[in-house]
Amino acid sequence: MTDELDVRAAVDRVLPGVTEDLIRLARIPGIAFDGFDHAVVDQSAEAVARLLREAGMPDVRIVRKGGQPAVIGRRPAPPGAPTVLLYAHHDVQPIGDRTQWRTEPFEPVEVDGRLYGRGCADDKAGIMAHLATLRAYGDDLPVGVVVFIEGEEEFGSASLENLLREYHDDLLADVIVIADSGNWDIGVPALTTTLRGLVNVFVDVATLDHAVHSGMFGGPVPDALTALCRLLATLHDEAGDVAVPGLFSSEAAPLDYPRERLRREAGLLDGVRFIGTGRLVDRAWAKPSVTVLGIDAPPTGEAPNALVPTARAKVSVRIAPGDDPDKAFQAVKQYLEANGPWGAQVRVTLEQSGAPCSVSAEGPAYDAARAAFREAWDGVEPVDIGVGGSIPFIATFQELFPSAAVLVTGVEDPDSRAHGPNESLHLGEFARACLAEALLLRNLAALA
Repeated sequence: MTDELDVRAAVDRVLPGVTEDLIRLARIPGIAFDGFDHAVVDQSAEAVARLLREAGMPDVRIVRKGGQPAVIGRRPAPPGAPTVLLYAHHDVQPIGDRTQWRTEPFEPVEVDGRLYGRGCADDKAGIMAHLATLRAYGDDLPVGVVVFIEGEEEFGSASLENLLREYHDDLLADVIVIADSGNWDIGVPALTTTLRGLVNVFVDVATLDHAVHSGMFGGPVPDALTALCRLLATLHDEAGDVAVPGLFSSEAAPLDYPRERLRREAGLLDGVRFIGTGRLVDRAWAKPSVTVLGIDAPPTGEAPNALVPTARAKVSVRIAPGDDPDKAFQAVKQYLEANGPWGAQVRVTLEQSGAPCSVSAEGPAYDAARAAFREAWDGVEPVDIGVGGSIPFIATFQELFPSAAVLVTGVEDPDSRAHGPNESLHLGEFARACLAEALLLRNLAALA
């Protein structure tokens, strides 16, 4: 199977079954977050292992190193051919506010060419793109393949580095394909070359040693919730740029992100303005951002008329490529703890962090990928993009496998709504992504 038409025909043949198995896999609510049933994550790993065995992988194992289960499948390379590591993850995000879903989150359903359901895009479609490639080639894989499917990516990949070190020799590859990103638009493929890093912190504010009557003491005595709100409001300046000193900024790829497109994709309400300054791609991909993810406070329906003595917020800081998560955390911590309103006591603790990533996407493997994209998207030229989100483990792959070319690809599009309600997969783009990966393996084999 060497020419494009043969590969196309083979992928077309397996796609219906691949889509059916994607639906079955997405029915498994494997959430690695604390408080969820982790036996379901085990069930998800077992389902992935079964799919790999059925696809003809001779060596398939479920492994763990103190965290949730990952799956490793291996097929040796033909003589003289390179080995390619195919990464995805089988765990998914919690569903969030159930009332915002238009369909059952764990009962995938197709509507107007999109498959809706949690994990249908992020990242069980990545798994099934790998399976489509394996099924299309069958016993005629032109390269060696290692499939590595992680089980706790959405919960921070805490055990991933230990897994990569423990099974380092089993995972050695010439090229690493990380199918956990997206494309520039429907009909426009992309390689992701930069990702922001992550620093998540808890901010605790205290003003009183106990709650007191809001009428008797309100006025001269500050409450912790108001102090917290004022402190959080200082994280941005009047233009909406991040106001924390010491955070790094860089420049993004030379792409234009049309304002109306971004408004539409984000669901920005009429009258709501963008925040920050500079090009939109810089703001989204190459500058730091700060988001208040949640606040612990009395619910409004149960709140007494009392001054709240303590309050807590969870704050997410996305850091630019080139920044260091440890230095960024110290900058955020120092800023917040030094700026408690009215002398309020402020304590900042780290929840999790991850390094940003830059990929120098030059060389034969990247040329092979771009050629595969052009074929799969019928001549459309692929673009290099940044992503505002974080995949911290890419830096770990780069460190532990320094000689491998790392290709960050994906199946998502701007309307996939990963992590949010109504997550979905564009089935037409999914078919192209499956074809592109199969063509990539063919192209890489030709380099040997």
